[in-house]
Amino acid sequence: VGPTHQPTPARIGERARAESPVAGPSCCPTRAHTDAPLYIHHRRRQVAKQNPTQSNRCDSFPQKEKKKKRKASAAAAMILRIRSRDGTDRITVPDAAAATVGDLQRLIEARATVPVAAQRLSLDPALLLPAPQPPLLADPAAPLASLPLANGSFVYLSYPPGARSAQPPPPRALTAAGSFGKKMTMDDLIARQIRVTRQEAPFCSAASFDRDSANAFQLHVSESLAFAVKRAGFLYGRVDAETKEVLVDFIYEPPQQGSSDVVHLMRDADEEARVDAIADGLGMRRVGFVFTQAVGRKASETGEYTLSNSEVVQAAQLQAEGGIPEWVTAVVKLEVGEDGSADVHFEAFQMSEVCVKLFKDGVLETEIQDSDDPRLSKMRKEVIAGGKDTMEVDNDFFLVPVKISDHQGPLSMGFPIENRGIPLPANALRSHMDRAKHLPFVKRISDFHLLLQIAAFLDVKADVPTLAACVGHQAEVPEGYRLLIDALAGQT
Repeated sequence: VGPTHQPTPARIGERARAESPVAGPSCCPTRAHTDAPLYIHHRRRQVAKQNPTQSNRCDSFPQKEKKKKRKASAAAAMILRIRSRDGTDRITVPDAAAATVGDLQRLIEARATVPVAAQRLSLDPALLLPAPQPPLLADPAAPLASLPLANGSFVYLSYPPGARSAQPPPPRALTAAGSFGKKMTMDDLIARQIRVTRQEAPFCSAASFDRDSANAFQLHVSESLAFAVKRAGFLYGRVDAETKEVLVDFIYEPPQQGSSDVVHLMRDADEEARVDAIADGLGMRRVGFVFTQAVGRKASETGEYTLSNSEVVQAAQLQAEGGIPEWVTAVVKLEVGEDGSADVHFEAFQMSEVCVKLFKDGVLETEIQDSDDPRLSKMRKEVIAGGKDTMEVDNDFFLVPVKISDHQGPLSMGFPIENRGIPLPANALRSHMDRAKHLPFVKRISDFHLLLQIAAFLDVKADVPTLAACVGHQAEVPEGYRLLIDALAGQT
């Protein structure tokens, strides 16, 4: 992303907003939603069009008729990758030039054991997201040759829960030590009972982001980091007890070091204690984790992927630590359109219960090697996924999509944000207070990042929650706190 391009706006949750039942003030009696969009700045990127695939051939040497026929037969076959919420299947279409959508459906039924009547096919990956449904391949008589398909193309498959009737392989015979066959230990027997299945519904109904906080986060990534390295933060807000909607009101960015594939959190226990004390005073708590994906992240030789294996491990670890069933993981990424333009997108997920349990039980491999396929998560023990024993699971098995929207939260976003590699200006507090001097004192300090700066000079167990509670209720700030803040700002 070059520095000379001008940012243009994109909306948050464009894929999910149309179906979101939480748009509007009636969905949450404790919070007022707004229909105003969250505008996210992004930069335009031009992507060079790929040249058409050229077949390797040599016409300089005469070929026997038998070899020509064999080559023609091989060229007529086409391998398609069928991506569903249960993973990816590779299906070979023997005579692609003459095959139809109906032929492909029958091949899918034979290979993936999904009945033709339950299949919904599309060339658009949005089929697998909680968004308005894309165009479907609904005509069984339509020839595959009329579709933009090539060898290795993805076709997306959706079907109702329970429609797939994959049968596990027959059990292996148990043999005594020294005899032919594999000796089964008790660990092997226990591992064979671990079944990795899709979780169809999340525990939270939706995730709504304060638009100023979300915009400040992605703007730093696009303007300062150019999506070249990963960036992360913890989400703080509340969970509506009735609707189970997660409302994110501010983002705390801990000290961290990011690369194109991994972001290492260098967590500061004292600073996090102050953050939690502020959240407690505001009537909030930690509700999730957000991270960005770099444009140069590691590619997979077996297909596209939503989250990498290292991202799955990190998300599962933090969700296990979070301690609430509604915990949300948000992903911010740059997506390139067909015209070469690039848009910033927010997407929200929960890691499935099975994924978190595999992490807690030590089955999910946490040591990622450079040679590992980022699309697959390795297991330390054999598990059953998709009806077969395996040591690797497609990461999509662990993702539960969450609808996403935005709102205007109660806090402002004018104070410099912590831990971004730039020292806080010495006059930052004074400048902020001077800019907002026309506002009531409690409004002037209604900024999480300002409160975090002040909290370093207060008692974390008594003073920090008390001051934050004044902000949360927009109540009069006691004189002692006013004098301290004015002194810190150099206004006394």
